[in-house]
Amino acid sequence: MQLRFVDCGDAFGSGGRLNTCFHVSGREANFLIDCGASALPALKRLEIACEDIDLILITHFHGDHFAGLPFVLLDAQFSRRTRPLTIAGPQGIETRLREVMEALFERSSKTQQRFELNVVELSPEQGRTFGAVTVTPYPVVHGESGGPFLAYRVEVEGRTLAYSADTEWTETLIPLAHGADLFIAEAYMYEKVVKNHLSLKTLEQHLPAIGAKRLVLTHMSDDMLSRLEALPYMAAEDGMVVVF
Repeated sequence: MQLRFVDCGDAFGSGGRLNTCFHVSGREANFLIDCGASALPALKRLEIACEDIDLILITHFHGDHFAGLPFVLLDAQFSRRTRPLTIAGPQGIETRLREVMEALFERSSKTQQRFELNVVELSPEQGRTFGAVTVTPYPVVHGESGGPFLAYRVEVEGRTLAYSADTEWTETLIPLAHGADLFIAEAYMYEKVVKNHLSLKTLEQHLPAIGAKRLVLTHMSDDMLSRLEALPYMAAEDGMVVVF
């Protein structure tokens, strides 16, 4: 399996990194996790064929994880996509998608698609299978507006990928990532505890219990980015590829 960090930045472009979007591909699977506002130009810059993507998983409704969807959907329409597409995310995703489509492109939510579009609500700790991809959502803590907030454990082609999404420390991160082949974890701050976000020092306290085989840090502020050279962990960069 290959994961490409299409974009891995926070909401404010710290370090010049763009909004969160990950592309995962294998023999059968081809999907995105999150689709921030800058996702479409980044996908095109990396020559990732959007028409081959079968599934987009959304963790929550903040713009740096969700606001790229209208651009991706309209691009699919204008490029005459015919392949079915599934978008899955927290409860309320169908309403939120319609609202953001209308906010950015009036009447676009009412356009008849040339391709089959399925929008699916995911419930915490209830697994769903989409072709070769089985997704189990876990609830996480990231404030009030923009939720519900989900992290994902993904079983795909014999490998396990876990993604914390944006969250402060919560015990659900242990079963989420326990024994995963790859754990992508937010490390917004180095040591300072900021409400609704995870610091590296807090995460480090729980890594033995999590027991993931590989860890990659993402969604980092300038506070974290300034320390990367001294850290023993892999840190995401826009365009970086990880094979797991």
